[in-house]
Amino acid sequence: MAVQGPFKVTFGDVFPFGAFIKGGVEPVRDFDRSSKENFVQARDKESGELVWAVEALDADPAAKGTFKVKLTAPVQPVMPEAPAGFPFVPVEFDGLSVTPYVNSQNGRLAYSLKATGMHPANFKGGSGRSAGKDGGAAAKDAA
Repeated sequence: MAVQGPFKVTFGDVFPFGAFIKGGVEPVRDFDRSSKENFVQARDKESGELVWAVEALDADPAAKGTFKVKLTAPVQPVMPEAPAGFPFVPVEFDGLSVTPYVNSQNGRLAYSLKATGMHPANFKGGSGRSAGKDGGAAAKDAA
């Protein structure tokens, strides 16, 4: 098959209403190389960079729950500051890619999101993006 691996996408295609992160940036565990006593951080298969994760919220009102976005970087990415009075941080992800897979728990198609970085979103209560309104929900839960 000619199409293999992740699909490169734009932030606005996946998150037409914007995105928020909550919590912090955490290292991703390499389950094959780690043991109970020894944590080994995962490395990206293509770039060799360390893998980090953030918990994200899609700003689309129809979106459900939170999901992880994996970031690849040589050092821990710095999370932008939340605007005054906001519990979550509006961000945009750079170098975003989507990898489809079948969720073994329910047999449904799901997606893994990976980015090369993140930066503060120009948040003004809405993204003003022109992408279709179903892009965010459809990109993360195609069931």
